[in-house]
Amino acid sequence: MFVYNVKVNGSKIFKYFFIGTVIVVIIIVAIVSFRIFKGANLSNKSSSCLPTDNVSKLSASNYSNVLKSVHENIDDYIGVKINFTGYVYRVLDLNENQFVLARDMIISSDFQSVIVGFLCETDEAKNFENNTWIEITGEITKGDYHGDMPIIKVTQIKKVDKPNEEFVYPPDESYIPTSGLL
Repeated sequence: MFVYNVKVNGSKIFKYFFIGTVIVVIIIVAIVSFRIFKGANLSNKSSSCLPTDNVSKLSASNYSNVLKSVHENIDDYIGVKINFTGYVYRVLDLNENQFVLARDMIISSDFQSVIVGFLCETDEAKNFENNTWIEITGEITKGDYHGDMPIIKVTQIKKVDKPNEEFVYPPDESYIPTSGLL
């Protein structure tokens, strides 16, 4: 029979635990800082989202990247012509000739979504009811709606069927949701 005598030094265990915890926290802060700065650098390269010469077609796969980039860098996109599909969405304080051409963006694994979109202006706005799916072509301008806002001046508008890909997803891995639903 063997007997082992183990002496535990509580202060040494606490020191090692504390040092290990500090190292883990430093690593986490470094990773988060890198991702934040990497995302900030990517958003400054806005010219890669839309060309500035022809009409650019937005799809479900690039919709939220373009939306984010245009909202963050309005001045870089003034005059760019875009074409995309969405549904008419109105809030109470919009003018009679305005609506949001919206899409539902999935923000969680249980398919919770938020409405995202571009504010559009056209004299034909009153001809389309809420939740009507339409396709528009228009030019990005800078306007004012609770601050600087990109506004699409619609040049062509037509009613369409709901697309197969009606949902869009957050932009890239650098997207930080602001919704409290997560």
